[in-house]
Amino acid sequence: MVQPNILLTGTPGVGKTTLGKELASRSGLKYINVGDLAKEGQLYDGYDEDYDCPLLDEDRVVDELENHMKEGGVIVDYHGCDFFPERWFHGVFVLRTDNSILYKRLETRGYNEKKLQDNIQCEIFQVLYEEAMESYKEEIVHQLSSNIPEDLEHNLNYILKWIEQWLKENSS
Repeated sequence: MVQPNILLTGTPGVGKTTLGKELASRSGLKYINVGDLAKEGQLYDGYDEDYDCPLLDEDRVVDELENHMKEGGVIVDYHGCDFFPERWFHGVFVLRTDNSILYKRLETRGYNEKKLQDNIQCEIFQVLYEEAMESYKEEIVHQLSSNIPEDLEHNLNYILKWIEQWLKENSS
């Protein structure tokens, strides 16, 4: 049976990983965190001193993911989305978090001031949502709130219902 590929995206700290792991557990889809994949395979192309983090080699990440995506049934978690091939995803879910909540989450992670401020600006200006809208068909992009613990359960139910509907429509 063909399974959908899903992208979870949004500013760092919005809850992609928590949602993705729980969604995989409940749906049976395979979960891939691009940050972890890059770390395991050393899929980097330098280091960003300002943000104190390695730079992703996007071409190598795409090469690494290609076979998984062809099989279907994959949940991809990453804070960017414009370098993935459009053909890969059947659903794109952009998580959004209120700035004051996001600030506290990122502060807890120990982000330096520049990285913290830039990520908050990214959320304020809906950068990831706009990136998703420009990169994928509008009808497959969904925006979900991720502020309080109850949002996690709501988002899980929303995506599980979406998967169920997708399977009905694509089961021929």
